[in-house]
Amino acid sequence: MLNAIITLFLNSAALLIIAYLLPSFTITKPQYAFIAALFLSIINLVIKPILVILTLPITVLTLGLFILVLNAILFYFMVYLTPGVEITGFGNALFASVLFSIVSWALQTLFK
Repeated sequence: MLNAIITLFLNSAALLIIAYLLPSFTITKPQYAFIAALFLSIINLVIKPILVILTLPITVLTLGLFILVLNAILFYFMVYLTPGVEITGFGNALFASVLFSIVSWALQTLFK
């Protein structure tokens, strides 16, 4: 339980870092980063496994690159659900989702 809370705070910090680095991704208040991290965790826990199974044939055809598109779609969905969080365009969502994965991994490696 404590690991999940720490991961949630690290993911919200990663979202704030991405919002600082990318002008196309904005978070108006730090509290919204925590809410966005919570939504992203729920989306990745519930919706992502179902979509990975449903899109398995196209993922195999693209040699796994469709997972990046799927992550961008889910990231864009998280932005849609969270008030105070905005992103412009699908390409920016794709770049932000890849950057989120890298920054989140780096923070979790640093603090665990």
